[in-house]
Amino acid sequence: MITTAEFRNGLTILMDGHAYVIVEFQHVKPGKGGAFVRTKLRRLRDGAAIERTFRAGDKFQDAYIEKRTLQYLYRAGEVFHLMDTQSYEDVQLPAAQIGEAAGFLKANAELEGQFLNGELIGLQPPMFVDVHIAQTEPGVRGDTSKAGMKPAKLETGATIQVPLFVEPGDRIRVDTRTGSYVSRV
Repeated sequence: MITTAEFRNGLTILMDGHAYVIVEFQHVKPGKGGAFVRTKLRRLRDGAAIERTFRAGDKFQDAYIEKRTLQYLYRAGEVFHLMDTQSYEDVQLPAAQIGEAAGFLKANAELEGQFLNGELIGLQPPMFVDVHIAQTEPGVRGDTSKAGMKPAKLETGATIQVPLFVEPGDRIRVDTRTGSYVSRV
């Protein structure tokens, strides 16, 4: 059992039948009344964020999250097929559970799968991916009405904003957390 005194960022707890990861917490000791803890929690199954306040000393069950490496194989409609690199078993995951990072996954990319009681509840894609630009309009010198950015379609199918100097066929690095251009590779 874990008490509120043991809270730290990244800790996973079981509450209301779901696994939550603590994103942020703050211990508050008012001058009058009992101490309490304000928290921001993220549900691992669907990524929903909630804010919850607990009394000091409340106890929670620790959720043991097993982390395994998964390899992205292919996408069939709205289902992603992944392979567990240790047991070689096929794991299927709906696109909604991967989130916006689904647009940046390339074949054979390695991801971190989060398992609770043998069930896949979350997926952590790589922080940065290197992809080729499939198509983009030519950059026009002096066109700075959009802060020098233009839309570009990636080989994975996603569309992001890139600087004017990026051309089709260039290889760029993309931050999967924000979906933004980082640099040319």
